[in-house]
Amino acid sequence: MNVKPKVISIAAVSGGGKTTVTKKLGSKLKHSKKLFFDEYDFKDSPEDLIKWVEEGSDYDQWNLEPFVSDIRSILSSKEALSYVLLDYPFAYKNKSMQNLIDLSIYIDTPLDIAMARRLLRDYTNRLTSNIHNELKFYISSGRIAYLEMETTIKADSDLIIDGTLPADKIVDLIVQKIKSRGL
Repeated sequence: MNVKPKVISIAAVSGGGKTTVTKKLGSKLKHSKKLFFDEYDFKDSPEDLIKWVEEGSDYDQWNLEPFVSDIRSILSSKEALSYVLLDYPFAYKNKSMQNLIDLSIYIDTPLDIAMARRLLRDYTNRLTSNIHNELKFYISSGRIAYLEMETTIKADSDLIIDGTLPADKIVDLIVQKIKSRGL
């Protein structure tokens, strides 16, 4: 008899470590499959993130059908999996995902560290003016999207982990939580 794999979502602000942790967790948890939110094209979803936040952050405005479809396909497959790991920013907030997630984790990374990580990741070989423009955008309007995550997604998660910890330590803490919950 096939046992349905457990679905674990990992959220954080941009630069918060969700992709790194999802990849490392997938290496540690055998028989797991990973899906990454940023690899999907969500048509009929908000294009302007700042405007979306300013208008009230309705998470159901995001048409997550391609992502949901892939999760359901994995869950119904005959593949012997124990876990489906989601690099996914919304925790339980989108109704189409609520009944699919077994454990929602939020990596609580201070905004200054997240910004530093983003700059190191995304701007290594870029002009200084590009970095200045990114920082100006963050200060003028982008920060509200980060604060939305900290306020809404963090509160909607089952487990909150200190994002200043090394990624391997975060993964160890997640594995301990999975075991303690019998997942």
